[in-house]
Amino acid sequence: MISDKRDIEIKAFEVGPIGTNCYLTYDGNKTGILIDPGYPETAIRDFILRNDLKIEYTVNTHGHGDHIAGNKFFDYPVYIHELDEPFLTDGAKNLGFFAGMTVPKVKAFKILKDGDKILAGKLEFTVIHTPGHTPGGICLLAGNVLFAGDTLFHEGVGRTDLPGGSQKALEASIKNKLFTLPDNTKVYPGHGPATTIGHEKRNNPYITYNSEL
Repeated sequence: MISDKRDIEIKAFEVGPIGTNCYLTYDGNKTGILIDPGYPETAIRDFILRNDLKIEYTVNTHGHGDHIAGNKFFDYPVYIHELDEPFLTDGAKNLGFFAGMTVPKVKAFKILKDGDKILAGKLEFTVIHTPGHTPGGICLLAGNVLFAGDTLFHEGVGRTDLPGGSQKALEASIKNKLFTLPDNTKVYPGHGPATTIGHEKRNNPYITYNSEL
């Protein structure tokens, strides 16, 4: 469990066949959201019930199967960016087969756009549209915490060789939208360990960052 001074609680679960990070994040009153349920993981459901959490929505940072396959299992209203909304019902787009996963179809409850605010209890998340890994990839910013999906990893970035990917767009998303955040912004990625914006500016081998630009 990780807390920060902004009264946000974060519980991470690694789920599914390719180790996707799924996050429960909630306030001091136990109200929050579920981010990227990539697998119907009973341990997550048990944690929610055991801790009496009130989860208001599921937010998908993008539409690949390893991030959405648990949507129907948890059955919360699903939020996703407008450009990745078709992934929820189209197996050819969400590539569930690529990871050997079955992705039950669901309908989006709310379509997201860049700059939208998502409220859950005392928490406010700002949607940052970060295309590149997928056309509708997003990150969620809450205070000094960033849920980065498959845009930015610890010393890595999301792959861009899948349908709809763009290396140019991904680099622009990271440099122009994420690397402008404070260095102490904590980054919780879709795969692998947490990091910070400052660490990635200095050490990410896939992005050349010039602070004077």
